[in-house]
Amino acid sequence: MKKKVMLIDDDINHLITTKEILEDEGFEVNIHQSPFGSTNAIREYKPHLILLDINMPGLSGDKLAKLLKENELIRNIPIIFYSSNDEDSLRKAVKDYSAQDYICKGDIFKLRRKIIDFFKENKF
Repeated sequence: MKKKVMLIDDDINHLITTKEILEDEGFEVNIHQSPFGSTNAIREYKPHLILLDINMPGLSGDKLAKLLKENELIRNIPIIFYSSNDEDSLRKAVKDYSAQDYICKGDIFKLRRKIIDFFKENKF
């Protein structure tokens, strides 16, 4: 069974590129271009991991992470922030919003490595 990743980001080009990278590694990836409606999309897709951008208009990814952690049906799905923010602010967001980790955008090697390592360490 393929490991399922839900990618939430407002940038369609970034969504498509990241989806292709992760699919090349053997993951099943579902994309959602807005924080709005993502809770329903997550409930329907039932991902093993949520890869979440922080900088999105209307509802930032860190605030969305807080809402997801408050939702009884999906609170246990791990979240990794995937953002262009600086590493200090990402480390703080991981701690403040109970995410598993963060990945800086633009580093494809780290993206692949962290997602592969995450699934090696966490049996689903």
